[in-house]
Amino acid sequence: MTIRGCCLLLIVTVLSSTARAAEMLSIEVNHEEGIYTMKSEVWFDATVEQVYEMFRHWDNSTKFSSAIVESRDMPPDEQGRPRFYVLNRGCVLFFCKSFERQGYVESELNVVIFAFADPEKSDFQISNESWRFLERDGGTVVTYDFEMQPKFWVPPGIGPYLIKRKLRNNSDSAVDRIEVLAQAVDIE
Repeated sequence: MTIRGCCLLLIVTVLSSTARAAEMLSIEVNHEEGIYTMKSEVWFDATVEQVYEMFRHWDNSTKFSSAIVESRDMPPDEQGRPRFYVLNRGCVLFFCKSFERQGYVESELNVVIFAFADPEKSDFQISNESWRFLERDGGTVVTYDFEMQPKFWVPPGIGPYLIKRKLRNNSDSAVDRIEVLAQAVDIE
């Protein structure tokens, strides 16, 4: 083999062995009539099974989101649905607030997870989330939909803008941590 051939083989080997990083494909955050919505798509360099497993355990939330102070899986409700608890802490300018969400989860293994907050046990009138998992390009695309209406006061004018910015920034910073955690999940 020639020197040129050896160099070409080395370059191809190095390029093919470099891992792809998580990639935010899209994110949209909106506010209308007191309701905030967010939709995002993220590609992770991990299998559907690994990513799904990472998201299905609420205990993992504190490992990737700096806004989540405490989170845990809770015993099933009277209908047998898994439940969750999350304590968030967020600051908008000088206004800091802790808020709780408790609710139940419905899911289809490796396909979708739905989380519904109970307004009687949460600081939200509405707080519903879904994660959809799809294998793509040797990894997993997660489509996340979030809808929330807080019970607490949000300063008009600047409040919606700052909450939207916070949602977007927290998502961007969590993506790489989620991927690392998912890659460490051992599926047997």
